[in-house]
Amino acid sequence: MNEKEVFAHMGEEGIGRMVHAFYQRVKEDDLIGPMYPEGQWEQSEWRLREFLNFRIGGVPRYIEKRGHPRLKMRHVPFSIGFAERDRWVKLMGEAMDEIELEESVKGQLLPFLATIADNMRNCDESGSGSGGALNFLK
Repeated sequence: MNEKEVFAHMGEEGIGRMVHAFYQRVKEDDLIGPMYPEGQWEQSEWRLREFLNFRIGGVPRYIEKRGHPRLKMRHVPFSIGFAERDRWVKLMGEAMDEIELEESVKGQLLPFLATIADNMRNCDESGSGSGGALNFLK
């Protein structure tokens, strides 16, 4: 299954439901929740939803409003290590389960998102998270 097939299966509605379920978890999360500015949950949800609509489905709204994603640069102010990466991916996997995303779609999408999350890391702490490997996806 490729990105076009994932988008054909999920559509903008499915991506929106997944992102919403994800942010409901993030709001309550003790590790990554505090990274998000209070009172800006809707904006954060919009950014992730529209980034995914762009990246997976080619929908141009994100680029039209925000320009190039520059994800690494936008995440520099936050200390993101293995533990934060792993938690982000865990919460996204739970959101996929909540919306009952088919395993074939989840099997394609979660590793893609885990790679993006891994690229956001900007610090290496020893002994936390999975120690650097993305083996927790298997």
